[in-house]
Parts: sequence; C-alpha cells; structure tokens
Amino acid sequence: MPNIASTLKAEISRVARKEVRSEIETLKKASASYRASIAELRRQLATVEKELRSVTKGTRRAEQMEQPEKEGTKRRFSAARLAAHRAKVGISAANYGQLVGVSGQTIYHWEQGKARPRAVQLERLAAVRGWDAREIAARMAA
Repeated sequence: MPNIASTLKAEISRVARKEVRSEIETLKKASASYRASIAELRRQLATVEKELRSVTKGTRRAEQMEQPEKEGTKRRFSAARLAAHRAKVGISAANYGQLVGVSGQTIYHWEQGKARPRAVQLERLAAVRGWDAREIAARMAA
C-alpha cells in the first residue's frame, strides 16, 4: 500500500508541475511583451519630452526677441557712471535718491556696487541721467 500511495503522490506532483509550467509560460510571455511595450513607451516619452524642451526653448527665444520691442531698450547699470553723474550735477545722494524714488543709502549702495537697481529703478535712473543740472535743480525746488 505505501508503494501505491507514493506512486500516486509522485504522479500528482508531476501533473501539477506540468500544469504550473504551462501557466507560467503564458505569464512569462505576457510579462515579456509588457516589458517591451513599457520600454517602447519610455522611448516615446523621452522623444516627446525632448521635442517639448526644444519647442519651449524656441518659444523662450522668440519671447526674448520680442521683449525689447515691447519694453523698449534694455538698460545696463554702471556704479561708476552713477557716481560720476551725481558728482557732475553736484547733488547729495539723498537728493539724487529723491529724484529716483529711493533713499540716499540705496544710492550709496548702488555706487559702491553692493546692490543693483531693479528694472523699474533703472528706467528712473535713465530718466534722471537725461536731465541737466538746471532741470534737476528745478525739480528739487518743486
């Protein structure tokens, strides 16, 4: 009897392994196809992201090209030129700051290179630089 039981048990194990093997084969094939499709989707995503970056870069360049037309000329700042102009018109930093709309301390920081004016302040500085000493004196009196 023990011989029949062990034989039956061995046969059941063999058939079960055969069934499991066939099921696993289909799962392996499905898994391989899924991995292949995921890899293809990743390649497509990388391509699309690369195209998006180039398009975004192109639109940024186009916007930067259009901005000077919208905003006018781009202003540059020089601390030495600011100090030279203030000395030329002969006014204090506090008075110059009133003309620009900032404090005298801010003017000192700009002249020493410790700080830089913002875009709006650069426009005001450009306007003040366009005035001569008489016009500045008239504006300070007013």
